[in-house]
Amino acid sequence: MSDEISQMAPGLIKAFAPQEEEDNDGGRRRRRTSADEAISALRSWTPKTRLGREVMANRIVTYEQALASGLPIREVEIVDALIPNLEDEVIKVNMVQRMTDSGRRVRFNVMACVGNKDGYVGLAMAKGKEVSNAIRKALVAAKLNIIQVQRGNGSWESSVGPGTSVPFKVQGQAGSTRVTLMSAPSGKGLVIGETGKRVLELAGISDVLSRTKGQTRTTINYAAATFNALAAINRTRVNESQRAELYIHKGRLLE
Repeated sequence: MSDEISQMAPGLIKAFAPQEEEDNDGGRRRRRTSADEAISALRSWTPKTRLGREVMANRIVTYEQALASGLPIREVEIVDALIPNLEDEVIKVNMVQRMTDSGRRVRFNVMACVGNKDGYVGLAMAKGKEVSNAIRKALVAAKLNIIQVQRGNGSWESSVGPGTSVPFKVQGQAGSTRVTLMSAPSGKGLVIGETGKRVLELAGISDVLSRTKGQTRTTINYAAATFNALAAINRTRVNESQRAELYIHKGRLLE
């Protein structure tokens, strides 16, 4: 039985592990987080896609295997099963009011970001009539928009060895906002605005230098430009010698 469990996806291991009873003797019950709700949903999950059935059958147990399969990820439960330690953050909530013949119509636009702080991050927006519903939809969309983040050691000030910065200078744009990320030595920290810092922290980058242009006070564009800069690293051609020289690693650090 233990061998079968060890070959399951990490999220499924948590979902089907024996449940510990909560102690309510005079104490407060622990507040359920979005991660707890995701694990709970896996217990009643019935896969609808080929990749989902492969994950449930324990033939695919890591996110790297899912990407290598070439099958599209269309179920959020696949992400919850393969990367169960995702953290989420709401970047921005906008209320949009519109006058119609029947009266005032109110909707909410929400941007959310998810990441495991170790090489995976996702960003997306969603709309809804209620804030809670819009946040839930944005988190689902962000999980389905997760990318692998390439980290490396590209700063001349760094000592030899793996780094937690971007491997080289890269730029991302969203609307009129442009964000340029540059390699920084270990211990430098995130030299970027608060919005960009929230995205980079969830991606697992702890050292970076940056330069911004345009309307950086637009939170949504600032976050999207930072995310697009990380995505642009994956589109840059790097040969094996450069990859070794810059200690580039894609995705999470597997033990």
